[in-house]
Amino acid sequence: MSLVYSTYEAKARFSEVIRQVRGGKTVTVSYRGEPVAEIRAIRRGPQTLEARLDELERQGIIASSGPAKAPLAAVGRRPGALKRFLDERNE
Repeated sequence: MSLVYSTYEAKARFSEVIRQVRGGKTVTVSYRGEPVAEIRAIRRGPQTLEARLDELERQGIIASSGPAKAPLAAVGRRPGALKRFLDERNE
């Protein structure tokens, strides 16, 4: 069930709007009679990165690029590269 509030009403009754959303309802905010925003509860889904990526791929939001071509390798080969970079930047 969707409730509709004008921007003025939503601002004045913000606590009520949040209470409605926490109760599972969707609230639509309108400006001059036109819907401009929708407030709804956050769906708690997968928590790990891999699970989230799988979920996004299942929904068709992202596409897999296939298996990794090669593992990433370190770019800086000498120890202390960051310190040298920061020292040079501060000169």
